[in-house]
Amino acid sequence: MNSHRNAARLFGIFFIIAFLAYGTGSGIIGSITGTPDFLANVHANSTTIVVGVILIALVHTFVNIGLPVIMLPILKPFHKTFTYGYLSLGIASTTVAVVGAIFWLLLIPLAGEYVKAGSAATGHAETMGIVLKMGGAYAYQIAMAIWGLGGLLFVSVLYQSKLVPRLLSLWGMIGYIIFISGTILELFGFPVGVLLALPGGLFELSLSVWLIAKGFNSSAIASVATK
Repeated sequence: MNSHRNAARLFGIFFIIAFLAYGTGSGIIGSITGTPDFLANVHANSTTIVVGVILIALVHTFVNIGLPVIMLPILKPFHKTFTYGYLSLGIASTTVAVVGAIFWLLLIPLAGEYVKAGSAATGHAETMGIVLKMGGAYAYQIAMAIWGLGGLLFVSVLYQSKLVPRLLSLWGMIGYIIFISGTILELFGFPVGVLLALPGGLFELSLSVWLIAKGFNSSAIASVATK
């Protein structure tokens, strides 16, 4: 039972780290690439861009894949298919997120050439910059949509198993559905993703705090152990 308690705490801590790493990394990059003359800004803040990419491509990747791996032995007895689906979608989401981070990283050499060339190649460099920037943005939305689908499988098993209060699992289901809707609307050009991410984001933070403080429902785990 101690192993399940430790897994719950580790999962909660990883969830918070993943949330903060991606949020901080994408926020850093967005603040630099969101300016009108963004290539000049990227060139002036290339080290900061690298820090943002490290948070997304290294820190977030490690903990994000760790989440379904930690939950694998706990969730599998309740629903094997959904558990492996959660793991697979977590890996897929993280892979797409890393691709998006590489798009942002490629802005650094492009920005260097842009500054060197001056007005001679401004139009071409700006076009390439926009393509890379939008590639990163689209990859982010697709990665989050995939993560949301995995999240739905995750909370479905939580609801079925009663590992956490069902009200919390139900909140997660609603939150992830709203979250996925937001990512799809963002792909169609409607800037509502941040607003629609709030219910799901608050659920993830609440679940993390719950697991760190309370852990899993011991009777639910015991019911599987006796079968």
